[in-house]
Amino acid sequence: MQGFDNGAPEQKFARLGEGLSVTDGTTIEGYASYFGKADKGGDVVLQGAYGASLKVLASAGRRVKMLWQHDPAQPIGIWDEVREDERGLYVKGRLLSDVAKGREAVALIGAGAIDGLSIGYRTVRAQKNDKGQRLLSELELWEVSLVTFPMLQDARVGAKGDTPAGGEMRELAAIFEGATKLLACD
Repeated sequence: MQGFDNGAPEQKFARLGEGLSVTDGTTIEGYASYFGKADKGGDVVLQGAYGASLKVLASAGRRVKMLWQHDPAQPIGIWDEVREDERGLYVKGRLLSDVAKGREAVALIGAGAIDGLSIGYRTVRAQKNDKGQRLLSELELWEVSLVTFPMLQDARVGAKGDTPAGGEMRELAAIFEGATKLLACD
């Protein structure tokens, strides 16, 4: 199953908070994706979906990119570690405060204005289950971004010790983002 149109990568969203933290103002670590959890679009990433892609990147000496809002012209940091474990896709990296958007990200995360993560990828293999959900079994991972509106509620960022609030607003934002994408396809 092809997972994208016109060569554009797909995106999965998550929020920082549960399992994801920011320390020293610039170090981010936690989960950008969880296995077995359906996102707002009904997609479920299966365990092992990132393995082949991560091996290809490592063998080529390349890394998953850290971007601002999925904009390839705005890298804001470096993911030093990206790996799968039994829970999902674990990431650890550094926001670059020498870059303007990196400084902005540090400030926005610290204030609680930005708390989302999103993965940019291409679907290599997927199938539908009897609930109509897409089960993603192999993904080509391109990047993990800091974003305003994540789709997967559990993948998020927060300043250490913060508890994100406003679940209803996050749900509304995810619905708005989904509708915006549908309209863009017409």
